[in-house]
Amino acid sequence: MVSYYDELEIEDFAWDDVKKVFHYPCPCGDRFEISRAQLAKGDEVATCPSCSLLVRVVYDMMDYEDYESDEEEETAAQSEPIPVL
Repeated sequence: MVSYYDELEIEDFAWDDVKKVFHYPCPCGDRFEISRAQLAKGDEVATCPSCSLLVRVVYDMMDYEDYESDEEEETAAQSEPIPVL
């Protein structure tokens, strides 16, 4: 049985465009993190990289079902041809 520190709505998280994760402040001073790819797989646990606390993320999986992964999205964007002017 998993014990969660809290249960939070995905809307309470902020998006970090650099790390490509949703994040929420953790009491330890770091932040809970979960990626779009994790949400697409049905994962509902955001972890803190600095401590052992976990939060359950409440979200509609249908909003993320078409999302594959950050790496695949970045690779596709990088392989698009650049128009020559």
